[in-house]
Formats: sequence, structure tokens, C-alpha cells
Amino acid sequence: MAGKIYFIGAGPGDPELITIKGKRLIEEADVIIYAGSLVNPEILRNTKLSAVIHDSAYLNLDEVIGIIKEAVDKGLRTVRVHTGDPAVYGAIREQMDRLDGLGIEYEVIPGVSSFLAAAAVLKKEYTLPDVSQTVILTRMEGRTPMPPKEKLIDLAKHNSTMVIFLSIGFIEEMCSTLISGGYDPKTPVAVVYKATWPDQKIVIGDLTDIARKVKEERIEKTALTVVGGFLGNEYGLSKLYDKYFTTGYRKGAERE
Repeated sequence: MAGKIYFIGAGPGDPELITIKGKRLIEEADVIIYAGSLVNPEILRNTKLSAVIHDSAYLNLDEVIGIIKEAVDKGLRTVRVHTGDPAVYGAIREQMDRLDGLGIEYEVIPGVSSFLAAAAVLKKEYTLPDVSQTVILTRMEGRTPMPPKEKLIDLAKHNSTMVIFLSIGFIEEMCSTLISGGYDPKTPVAVVYKATWPDQKIVIGDLTDIARKVKEERIEKTALTVVGGFLGNEYGLSKLYDKYFTTGYRKGAERE
């Protein structure tokens, strides 16, 4: 592990929802840089007593890279801990590019994203036959602008399952934009606050009333919004388990 940095997806919140590999690497680490504003501190419970821990909420990119370089130069076992999976809104690429420039080796350990945890706690499936076979992961435009053709109103025309990150503070504008873009006003919506954490909250509604319900619950951050007919109860059965459907592993029954 020495001389190499590990980017670790720590999962959505529940400390048991980290991979075995990620947990082991954190427990073996000499230097840990973690996203303190989002990562459950329970993830760090079994670190070495000698481990030096840095909260990246208080660091800029130069400082993060500086800590990594110093640790690697000393041969210390180093991990960078992100919430969920770092490939989704994790700002990981800019770190990897800087490490490439410094010739520092790294490896990414995937984690359970919050959008998967949200589906789990809702007990729903994003891709239902006859409802939606497409999942869009996106966000509202804020200080980070959206690329051309990726504004929420443009994506809404697909009427697919939509998972909206980092946007709960704009929920009224979000709902009106989705309706303007093509979603039926009665499209079901769920807001999941801190999925899998002890203080998790789930708010259910539709595009006409979810904003009010969210404000009543005083949810202002750390929440995911999921939109689409998959939250309803009407859908087609899959061909995978259809007794009349032939697959590569079994022959379908003859219809009478």
C-alpha cells in the first residue's frame, strides 16, 4: 500500500455499507483524508491510533494534493475517503489528474452511491418494464453551470426515471421546471434525506406538493430527489422470469 493512494467510496452513510476492501484499507492507513461534511465518522472508528486524519471540508485542492504528496514521499499508507461512490459528483477527476502529473500511483475503490441507497430504503426499482428503462442522474444548475443540452428542462422531456442530486434547496424551481419540461404534474416524487443514516427521512409526494412537504420537514441539504412512475404501482412483468419466455438457460413453456 505504501507509495500508492487509494480513493475509497465510503458508501451512503451506514458504516456497514462500505466494501470490505475499503474498510480494510482505511484501517491500515497511516494518513486519511476524508470528506468530513458528508462521510459518516463511524467509518473511521477502527483506524490506527497513530493515523493522521485530515477533514477535506477545510482544505482546497492544492492542500489535499500537498498532503497526499508529502505522505507518499514518506512511504506512508494513504487513503482519500469520499462519500457514496466518488465517480458521481465526487470531484475525483481533478485529483487524479494532479496525481498523474506528479507521477503518484492511485487506485479507486468503488462504493455504494446514495442514489442506490435511496432506491433501497424506498424499496423501489428504478427500471420497471413499461414504465422506465432509463435512469438520468443530474442536478439543478447552480454555481456549477450545466453543459449545453443538459439543463433540467431539456432532460425532463424524456419522462424517464430521474435522480436529482445537490438540488434540494431549489426544490420549488425544480418541480416547476420538470412540469414545464414535460412531466405530468402528478408524477410521483420522493425525497430521501441522509439515506441509511440513523436520522434518515423519506418524504413522498408528487410534483405539485413535494416542495411544501419538504419545507414542512425542514430538509435543506443532504437529500436526494427521485422522480418518475417507478414510484407507482403500475408496471409490466419482466421477460426474465416469464414462464413463457425462452432464455439461454431455460426453455419457455408452451402457451395453451
